[in-house]
Amino acid sequence: MPMLGGVRPPIASLVILLLVVAALTVIGLGGVHAAPVPQAVLNGEQQIAADTAQSLRTAIDAEASTVRRTASAYAATSTSTPVTTLKALTSARKAVLGSALLDRHTGTLLAAGGRTVPLAGVDAARTASGAIPPRLVTSGGSPQLLYFARVTLPAQQDDPDQDYQAPNRPDRQWLLLVSEALPSLTAYGDGRTAEVLDTSGTALATAVHDKASPGSADSGLSAAATRAAHGSGAATDASGSLLGDTTGSRRTVAGWAQVASATGPGDTDHLGLVVLTSHPVPATTTTADYSRFALEAAGSLAGVALLLGLALYFSVQRPLLRLYLSAGRLARGATQDWPTASAELSRPVPVHGFGELARIGRALDSLRGQLLGESGPQEFPARRGPGYRALAVVGVLVVGFWAMPMIFLLNRVDTATAVPAAVLADQQARTEIATNRIRQSLDQSYTDLTAAAGGLPGRSRAAQAEVLRRSLADHKQYRSLYLLDRSGGITLRVGDTPLRTRVHVPDGGGITTVNTSGRIPAIAAYAQVRAVKGKAKAAGVVLFGEIDVKALNSVLPRPKLGSVWVTDGHEKVLAASVGYQAFQSLPDPGLTRLARSTQSAPGTAGTATSAVHLTSSGPSVDAAAPLAQSGPTARLGWHVVTAEPAAALQIPAVQAEQRTMLAGILGLAVGAACLGWLHVVVVRPLRAVAVLVERLAGGDRRTVLHPVNHDEIGSVTRSLELIRQALAERGRAARSGPAAVPSQPLRENTLQR
Repeated sequence: MPMLGGVRPPIASLVILLLVVAALTVIGLGGVHAAPVPQAVLNGEQQIAADTAQSLRTAIDAEASTVRRTASAYAATSTSTPVTTLKALTSARKAVLGSALLDRHTGTLLAAGGRTVPLAGVDAARTASGAIPPRLVTSGGSPQLLYFARVTLPAQQDDPDQDYQAPNRPDRQWLLLVSEALPSLTAYGDGRTAEVLDTSGTALATAVHDKASPGSADSGLSAAATRAAHGSGAATDASGSLLGDTTGSRRTVAGWAQVASATGPGDTDHLGLVVLTSHPVPATTTTADYSRFALEAAGSLAGVALLLGLALYFSVQRPLLRLYLSAGRLARGATQDWPTASAELSRPVPVHGFGELARIGRALDSLRGQLLGESGPQEFPARRGPGYRALAVVGVLVVGFWAMPMIFLLNRVDTATAVPAAVLADQQARTEIATNRIRQSLDQSYTDLTAAAGGLPGRSRAAQAEVLRRSLADHKQYRSLYLLDRSGGITLRVGDTPLRTRVHVPDGGGITTVNTSGRIPAIAAYAQVRAVKGKAKAAGVVLFGEIDVKALNSVLPRPKLGSVWVTDGHEKVLAASVGYQAFQSLPDPGLTRLARSTQSAPGTAGTATSAVHLTSSGPSVDAAAPLAQSGPTARLGWHVVTAEPAAALQIPAVQAEQRTMLAGILGLAVGAACLGWLHVVVVRPLRAVAVLVERLAGGDRRTVLHPVNHDEIGSVTRSLELIRQALAERGRAARSGPAAVPSQPLRENTLQR
């Protein structure tokens, strides 16, 4: 018999697989435990720390790039002195605390401005040829970041202010050092504290929100976070969570994350900074244990498996095997010599089972009588009563009686209480961080465009085009840069063709949406190009920088934040972390209502909000926040909306519901598949054989019986074909003349499929 054929494999597989599902039910549901602080809260704090670290990393990278760009774009001459060069490079930057200019070959201090720049450990002569990463220093007891940039000037002709002379060098190589404070740190979420730690665990900067106080953080968390960060080795973007002290019914939950670059070598890799966030959360005293339910569900499924296995064994497998033996015995009696044949045919064929097997058994006994010559063809009444197909359906229903409550009724979560309040607050805080990240990106685009516009007045058209080309190459977020006159016509363009331009040129500067429909949103930063001193303002040129929506989309995704959308003031999607169509509505009406609720009153900036919505796939943790309350994006009225399925947040109640449903689906699928398999290889062939054997017993000697499968039913079919041949031979002998003795037996015929 083939391994996958016959009656045994489907029945054995049904029992074994249902027992496997029962074991998986115990393992899956037994592993769900509600801890005093849910894992979802720990994960949320970890992600908040990682998001804060990314914002800090982005700010440091942007500042380092700006310093280098400013130094690279400086239009130096052979008469430029260190003092004038340093003033030109730093005077327009308000964030600069102190600056210095060194000779790259000797390390000699050439010029200094502002506060004293700590030069200890700075070896200008040994600086690498590539970009020099920032350095963390301490000046006046406060931590500062030291940014570096190379300045190349033409060879000196006459420079009395400089002590060092380099007559043999074609260019002068200087090193610019700029000291700035750490980027400002913001804590999001009620009661949350955020800190920036150095390699020793010392807090360099601290931010608190609402009721939190700088000293409220667990003192041991800083050291633990630093040890964990050091233990992560060279892995970038490392993060984790910690549990702090318990105060009353609340326990401190902390998250830490390295500020090092997550995408390869970066400016923050050697700073050794770690972001630590913490806030107290209510510790639950009631714990949910699903082990008992898992054992009960698994035990009932094991009972169903054994019940079905025994029922199928006694009603299908054993009767079919007995029928197989009886059919083989009759075939031997039909093909062997008379004394042996008489012994084989003398025993009646027992009728076992019901339905098709009983019909085949009765027909075989009739054929036995015909082979002995005791009776003639016998007509059988039409089939009545249930057959084995009904047994298979009943088996599926029995499994369904166990599976359906598991899928639709048991361990269902209440949408209003399934998600802990701390998890909902974390989603809102992460949405605010995402909003800040997007706002920083747009603000930086506007700042860069303003700097480019400042370099255009008084230049020729070719020089202006060169400035725009350099800006486009330095700032990858722009699709194109172009100048518009007051009539809305493009006077100069670099980059791609704008998707759409403004008909009415706006005053001032900021961020705007150029279109309100179309396949791609046209978002642009714009800044006025000031008139040349002494000339009329008739030109009125405005510089536009069209922002690539792909660059905006790339800022949105964050691990375990879910789907993120940026919408305009009418809740139409402008950018998203998932697939979308421009200016479409949000995918769920609840998200639209949530975005609208962030604006507390007409004309106000609004506040962030969050809620749990029930969707077709289960509870969803959603949050929305206004994009900006000040700056170039404040007038847009944009929102940032996030939605994370509760199933992805490791909430015990949701996990229990999911695993209960999964167990029910697996059980139902296994039952349907195995009983369907039994129907295909046993029940359906049995129905066909029952019809054929009744026709044969009724006198049909012309229909050849071909076995379909090499299994028990195929063997029965081969035996019936031998019986048919024997009866047909006797019929021909009877028509040719009376026989005094029983006809000679047929030679045994081996049928090939």
